[in-house]
Amino acid sequence: MAADMRLPRVRKTLSVSESASHRRDLVVPGDIITSDTGFMRGHGTYVDDDKLTASVAGEVQRVDKLICVRPLKTRFNGEVGDVVVGRITEVQQKRWKVETNSRLDSVLLLSSVNLPGGELRRRSAEDELTMREYLQEGDLISVSPPPSVLRQPAASLPRRLGQGVLVQLSPSLVKRQKTHFHNLPCGASVILGNNGFVWLYPTPGQQEEEAGGFYTSLEPVSLADREVISRLRNCLLALAAHKVLLFDTSLLYCYESSLQHQVKDILKPEVMEEIVMLTQQKLLEQEG
Repeated sequence: MAADMRLPRVRKTLSVSESASHRRDLVVPGDIITSDTGFMRGHGTYVDDDKLTASVAGEVQRVDKLICVRPLKTRFNGEVGDVVVGRITEVQQKRWKVETNSRLDSVLLLSSVNLPGGELRRRSAEDELTMREYLQEGDLISVSPPPSVLRQPAASLPRRLGQGVLVQLSPSLVKRQKTHFHNLPCGASVILGNNGFVWLYPTPGQQEEEAGGFYTSLEPVSLADREVISRLRNCLLALAAHKVLLFDTSLLYCYESSLQHQVKDILKPEVMEEIVMLTQQKLLEQEG
């Protein structure tokens, strides 16, 4: 019977300056944020003895005189322009229900879906009968901005996702950027959903625009691509375990730092800590 033994070894000393490693303004429930009465109370705060106090654990955010606390771990609250990866959970009349890691299931209306070939016309009863040919239960889609909650119309067109790996993380760990679709130089692509759903997939040789975003490649994925995707997946879990913000640069640095280890070893506690520390050091060096 094979056994996996990990022996102690001398580890590299990674120097991170105190000023550079200073965390953002984090609070826990009961912490006093300010005693100044000129500030306005926002979400995640309450007033106790004329002092603004945190009611949740998270990051203090100030906008002019408004103070709120953004929770470190919470359900997704969509904002305009967010990129969302979701899973179809139910096909209903003229709409699909989508799981987006929010408090309520989102709704994608049939009228908001682009028809195959990009045809623009009013949706008919025939389109309603063939809804499952477009999207069915279990399909993964990416939408920007997200499908609106309840009966509000969605504002953008979905794209069905093909072969890849879905990683579910906390939405607070995904950094907001101008673009959340990245083709990484390591040979794979990633969609960093603002809702905490991250999609890893092989970088396509050419962008398929046919079928109105519903084309799904079923070509076999090579072993090399599968290894890259598996390594990226473990790197995402390692960064998330140490509460490091997820964006293209942090993921790429973590990938490069993990190359000296096997894919299966990345999630070992001591290897994970070493890789994340190297990643943080590279990020600090980049910031200068």
